[in-house]
Amino acid sequence: MIDGDTIEIRGARIRFHGADAPESAQTCQGADGRAYRCGQQAALALSDKIGSSNVTCRQKDIDRYQRIVAQCAVNGTDLNGWLVEQGYALAYRQYGTDYVPQEEAARKAKRGLWAGSFTPPWDWRRGERETSTPVPARPTTSSPGSVAGGCKIKGNISAKGEKIYHLPGSGSYERTAINEGAGERWFCSEDEAVAAGWRAP
Repeated sequence: MIDGDTIEIRGARIRFHGADAPESAQTCQGADGRAYRCGQQAALALSDKIGSSNVTCRQKDIDRYQRIVAQCAVNGTDLNGWLVEQGYALAYRQYGTDYVPQEEAARKAKRGLWAGSFTPPWDWRRGERETSTPVPARPTTSSPGSVAGGCKIKGNISAKGEKIYHLPGSGSYERTAINEGAGERWFCSEDEAVAAGWRAP
């Protein structure tokens, strides 16, 4: 399991056709107004749905990252459509309208993402973030020069979802702003950043 719309079978990465789930680091707003990790939730739901069953996939294309784009099923259930119908993913209209009816059903029933508010995954990857999330007790967005609790290393998440840390004095440091509401964070040491899954630029 890679994320909510990508799996790996025998070393081959397979991206689900027509469905776009939130990115692993993406957060959304639930019906209660609280932020939650919607990308992680989609991946866990998909993992639970598959369980130990065999997945069968029909290839439709190869994407720019050299992943197979396919329609996949488990025990006769179309996984692509199931994700969209349960509200864990959106119909990826840019690449097909196969799952628009499932998205409409999820929207009307307020399932998954539709229970609250969210940024579409394709916009989130371009750097847009949900702005209606209630502001916690301390600010979630820092200006480029601010420091959290004396820890000065900035743990940024790129538009592609890559976790990259920036050290004071580095080229991108001053212009990098940290949005904790989007999963970004501050680190006190490089070891801490690496242990949390961030990498150097």
